[in-house]
Amino acid sequence: MTRHSQEKIQEPASPITVPFNRPFIAGKELFYIARAVTQGNIAGDGEFTRLCARWMEERFEIPNVLLTPSCTAALEMAAMLCDLGPGDEVIMPSFTFVSTANAVARLGARPVFVDVREDTLNLDETLIEEAVTERTRAIFPVHYAGVACDMDAVMEIARRRGLRVVEDAAQGVDASYKGRALGSIGDLGAYSFHETKNFICGEGGALCVNDPELLMRAEILRDKGTNRRQFFRGQVDKYTWVDVGSSYVPSEICSAFLYAQLEMASDIGASRREKYEEYVARLEPLEREGRLRLPRTLESCRSNHHLFYILLPDEATRDALAAHLRSHGVLAVFHYVPLHTSPMGRSFGGRDGDLPVTEDVARRLLRLPLFHEMTSDEQNYVVEQIEGYFLRCKRRPAA
Repeated sequence: MTRHSQEKIQEPASPITVPFNRPFIAGKELFYIARAVTQGNIAGDGEFTRLCARWMEERFEIPNVLLTPSCTAALEMAAMLCDLGPGDEVIMPSFTFVSTANAVARLGARPVFVDVREDTLNLDETLIEEAVTERTRAIFPVHYAGVACDMDAVMEIARRRGLRVVEDAAQGVDASYKGRALGSIGDLGAYSFHETKNFICGEGGALCVNDPELLMRAEILRDKGTNRRQFFRGQVDKYTWVDVGSSYVPSEICSAFLYAQLEMASDIGASRREKYEEYVARLEPLEREGRLRLPRTLESCRSNHHLFYILLPDEATRDALAAHLRSHGVLAVFHYVPLHTSPMGRSFGGRDGDLPVTEDVARRLLRLPLFHEMTSDEQNYVVEQIEGYFLRCKRRPAA
């Protein structure tokens, strides 16, 4: 299952004029892929895997970055590095993709879902303490929409309670909290390079290893449980099976594609910021009228403008606006079904009403198209259709 498949994306009733996403091709992807093929190492951990890892280590000031086939794989590795097992508990938001919880549940541990803040839709740090029990082993904060959680509060609780912190920064690549890159603050962090993200390679991810004590085992888990990387560095005279791992090394072809994207990171970031700010400027009048609510970002955070959402007054308005946009050729999508109300979430004790903010925003949130090559005409058309919908609502006679 891909990381975006849980999102409630509905097929349009008419041909799409403005898609929800359009993957960006920077220009050198095929050139770098051809170079990787010519060099004869396409299985992984070749030149481009090393180049991508070094680029992130230097730009984000992360001690060690290990590329993975997906963010899901990075989260699974992180959960194993936390030594989770049956009976253990991990605190996380319910408003997240299923991979965050799967990484924990597959080891027999229990995800403990905590509500989100009304402003950023991130894990509510004021609710973490009361969720901690003697079985709690870790906190998995999720940086929703490229906006940071309150990591000072998260880290203070974790250090005081002796808990690991794994940042799910799937949406947070190149965003920061108080000058520190998301993914570089906790013990571990996880990135995504899925085709819906800012920087892409189809499917891809990375594990950020910030605690040096975890690096050797992370390398072993990533390479099928063997110490092969130590062998290649001359640290052991042969490599063998030393732990229970899996195949978490990405194809060199994916890494070659990704490196072309990373070289364009500043341009991609500036483009997304420009489009994000245009949405804010154009939709603020509707927010002042109480028609919708725009996203919020903490002053201590620098967003990567990964996505743009609006919160409508109620579910009926959200669904009606989405249908209106779809009928006019604009694909806007819902987001997560809260995990605690899903069939698996209920098996862990989740119930309707447990997390009121999460359940409320999940019913009212609508994501608008936002991608690097979105044209001014396309964005203007999206805004005009939203304005037109609410203008029509104003004119509609009362029942």
